[in-house]
Amino acid sequence: MINRCSQALVVEDEEDLDVASWNHGWVQLQLGKTFLLDTPEYVPNLELSLDISQIDLSEWDIQLDERCELKPDVCLYPVSKYPRGLRKPVDILRMTDMPVLAIEILSPKQGIYDIKQKFKAYFALGISSCWLVQPEIESVTVYSAIDSFKLFDRSHGDTEIIDTILEIHLSLEKIFG
Repeated sequence: MINRCSQALVVEDEEDLDVASWNHGWVQLQLGKTFLLDTPEYVPNLELSLDISQIDLSEWDIQLDERCELKPDVCLYPVSKYPRGLRKPVDILRMTDMPVLAIEILSPKQGIYDIKQKFKAYFALGISSCWLVQPEIESVTVYSAIDSFKLFDRSHGDTEIIDTILEIHLSLEKIFG
């Protein structure tokens, strides 16, 4: 396999950066806090870079940039593997160990197609579950596979998010306020 990853990220124009909005940042913070308080079996992390340089995703027709990393808005690791509060003596810039859950929060400049491409990659990398959070309509879609999902939405009477793969139940009220 030819590694086409560049070693440095060069940003030519600041508008090329995916800048998070207020709602995006708030929901990301609420998710992290809720996972910390309500799921003692998992360790959350925000904006963690996942190293995909050693994996060939071309067989799944996944188009990614040349940085060879994916960065979910929120991800979860089992506490049995990464105990809470454990800091590494040498920080990890890119995780080679994949999380069990990757969450993407839709920002105003993102499209569903882009997120679904990332979900294809996440599932190809062995991540068990993916969530799409839409702050504007206060909904969470839990994907157990790229074509298998369940929508949780307060406007339809849902009170919690249920991820049957990871056995997670989270209050929609705690996420969206």
